Amino acid sequence: MARKMGIKPMANNKKAFHDYFVEERFECGMELKGTEVKSMRQGRMNLKESFATVKDGEVIVHGMHISPYEQGNIFNTDPLRPKKLLLHKSQIRHLAQEAGKMGFSLIPLSVYLKDGRFKMELGVCKGKKLHDKRDSIAERDSKREIQRALRERNK
Repeated sequence: MARKMGIKPMANNKKAFHDYFVEERFECGMELKGTEVKSMRQGRMNLKESFATVKDGEVIVHGMHISPYEQGNIFNTDPLRPKKLLLHKSQIRHLAQEAGKMGFSLIPLSVYLKDGRFKMELGVCKGKKLHDKRDSIAERDSKREIQRALRERNK
């Protein structure tokens, strides 16, 4: 059976864009077990409370929840098992350097299928303060009002 080509979004971390400024983005592969892949293909994952760390030259995602596969048996894994990300050594060094800076974190932004393989978009993020969050909400609301006014005018 041939692989489907293209990109299919599977999960997004909307909370990350509310809580953080995204400075850089990296695409990386994920090391998964068989039943995790089957469960992810059904869309049964959550990135809401997840984060990544760099330890011993490896990038590991913590807190990413993948529900157990319903038709699985003893081969089902722990839903919150830390998952290793696959990156080039130079990218890992760069991420370790950026994550070491004050106020920066590695946050998973989205998971998607790319040419039949699961990929994760990992962001180097800086936390927002409360006033920054309020500013972004006000900006989003004003854009929404402008779009609404343009639609009404064009009718």
